[in-house]
Amino acid sequence: QVHLVESGGGLVQPGGSLRLSCAASGFIFRNYAMSWYRQAPGKKCEMVAYITSSGGTTEYLGSVSGRFTISRDDAKSTVYLQMTSLNPEDTGVYYCNAVGIERLRPAVYWGQGTQVTVSS
Repeated sequence: QVHLVESGGGLVQPGGSLRLSCAASGFIFRNYAMSWYRQAPGKKCEMVAYITSSGGTTEYLGSVSGRFTISRDDAKSTVYLQMTSLNPEDTGVYYCNAVGIERLRPAVYWGQGTQVTVSS
């Protein structure tokens, strides 16, 4: 059974930092590209950061580029999102996403989300 379990969210003051983690199980993690999405109140869900299965390429939403860093540890089947210089616009539920191929078919998995609130 596939599981993606996010952790590390919480309440942080503007300018602060948080590190989100997503622990994966039930699939071959190293074969999957991983992403972080966020759902802000009243806004569409958007991709925040992406990392290829090899870890060689990363992409970021423009508003977080230079402040957020996505990384992965295949030995731990875990993807991370280091967030710095947080501002209230970063508030939302952050979801972990995995995309790969299984039995020649696309496979997409989602975590349950972790709340990040940036407020003074």
